[in-house]
Amino acid sequence: MIHTPVCDLLQIRHPVMLGGMAGNTSVPLVAAVSNAGGLGTLGIARTPAEQIPKDIGAIREATKHPFGVNFLLFLGGRGPAIDAALTARPPVFSAAWARTDQDLKSLFGRAHDAGSKVMYMVGTVPEALRAKAAGADVIVAQGTEGGGHVGWMASMTVLPMIVDAVGSTPVVAAGGIADGRGLAAALALGAQGALLGTRFLATRESPLHPNFKQAVLDSDGHDTVLTEIPDVARDNVWPGAMARALRNEFIERWAGREWELRARQPEAAAALQKAQESGDAKNASLLIGQDAGLIRDIPPAGELVERIVAEAEAVLKGRLPKLLR
Repeated sequence: MIHTPVCDLLQIRHPVMLGGMAGNTSVPLVAAVSNAGGLGTLGIARTPAEQIPKDIGAIREATKHPFGVNFLLFLGGRGPAIDAALTARPPVFSAAWARTDQDLKSLFGRAHDAGSKVMYMVGTVPEALRAKAAGADVIVAQGTEGGGHVGWMASMTVLPMIVDAVGSTPVVAAGGIADGRGLAAALALGAQGALLGTRFLATRESPLHPNFKQAVLDSDGHDTVLTEIPDVARDNVWPGAMARALRNEFIERWAGREWELRARQPEAAAALQKAQESGDAKNASLLIGQDAGLIRDIPPAGELVERIVAEAEAVLKGRLPKLLR
């Protein structure tokens, strides 16, 4: 069994974690990952404050193991939601994408007072150092290969840079990891675990529309692109991030015409929402990573956790030692 210090810190059996993808996680998915020994995380960045205690309660009914909740800190007006989450005392408080003027130390202190471990996702060394200084217990180093909102540096480079910079603070790798080979590579680069998003979208418990799950399977990874188009269409600006999305008809329609998209934003937003709700994979915004090219099935999430760990063990104990003389 692969066991790292972060497993002890978070009281999990396997160093495999579910990314807190807002709108694309669910109580069943979180519970399945946690019950398998990983860390399930519920994305509640846009969940109404009054719903959060109900969701956390439902997770506690579905699993006795640790889990996390995830916030996007730059979103305004989320104070009541954060209050509601911390009042429910989740084992892990996970966050990302704070504005430069936000006080992370105060927020992390509140989370610690609630009994939560703090996990913070970054894409640069300066942001990792900011999180460490604020008291983060775990730092997630995210590479640009990942789906959704990402920075500009690849995991192979940014991960060891962050590991070197933060010293004794545990680092978890994210971005481009879909199997045990990715977990083994992350461990070799100094990470103590891996956080996966796109891979867990294509699981049975994922709330993603079946058509979108099939689109993940159909993707070869080369058909993703860094773009502002989904955010422009939703009139939603992220601080210092681009969105990695499937290059479908929606993206192609507006590529190079972002100026017109801004002018027609309400119309485009309505069309996008309709596509999302109907499962129209050609005209929806599908935020998936390059690791979609490694995904070929839709297994139960718990089975996937066990598979990833077994694959990583095979690499670490089987293939790599044979290379040493």
